[in-house]
Amino acid sequence: MTDLRVALTFDAEHPDRAPGAAVSERILDILERESARATFFLQGRWASAYPDVARRIAGAGHLVGNHSHSHAPMDHLTDAGLVEDIAEAEAAIRAAAGVDSRPWFRCPFGAGADDVRVRRALDSAGYRHVGWDVDVDDWEIGRTGQAVEADVLTGVLDRGRDTVVLLHTWPKATGDALTGIIIRLRDAGAAFVGLDELEQMPADPGAPARRTA
Repeated sequence: MTDLRVALTFDAEHPDRAPGAAVSERILDILERESARATFFLQGRWASAYPDVARRIAGAGHLVGNHSHSHAPMDHLTDAGLVEDIAEAEAAIRAAAGVDSRPWFRCPFGAGADDVRVRRALDSAGYRHVGWDVDVDDWEIGRTGQAVEADVLTGVLDRGRDTVVLLHTWPKATGDALTGIIIRLRDAGAAFVGLDELEQMPADPGAPARRTA
C-alpha cells in the first residue's frame, strides 16, 4: 500500500468568471475515467443553482462538504448570521445532492478558520473546518493547465506524505490540469482518497486567506 495519499478537494462556488458548470462536469468526467475519489465543498447557493451536478458528485461516491451559503468571509458574519449561513447551506446541499455535508466544512477564503466565534458555530452545527496543504492559485487569471499541474506535483511530492490539495470547480486551467495531475502522481505512487480516508488533515488554511471569487 502506498504511503502517499492525496486528497484532491474542489471548492464549488459561484465565481466572478466561469462558463457555468461546464468545468465542473469536465472534472467529474475525468475523475470517473481515472477512478479517482475526491472531496467537493459545495456552496449552498451553487448547489441550488446546479442540483444535477451536485447530485452527480454525491452519486459518484465523492465526499461532500459545506462551503457556506453566501460565500462571505465567515468572520465578517454576526453570531446569528453564522448559524443561519451554515444551516442554509446544509439544507441546500441536502436538497440538491441528497447527502449530509457534516462534518466537513471549509470557510470561504479560509477566513475565520482560526476565529473563536466561527469555530464555536461550526462545532455547534456538527462541523470541523478543513484547510489545505497545497494551494496552487488555480483561480488566478492567466494560469494555465500546465502550470497548475506542475505546481500540484511539486507541492505534493515535496511534502511526501498525506496531502490535501485545494482546487476549484470552475477555472478552465483546473480542468486542463487534472488528468496530468492524476496520472503523474499515480506514477509516483500516490493514491487518491477522500478526506474521510486520511488520519490527519490541516485544520487551518495552508496559505494566507485570499479572495478567489
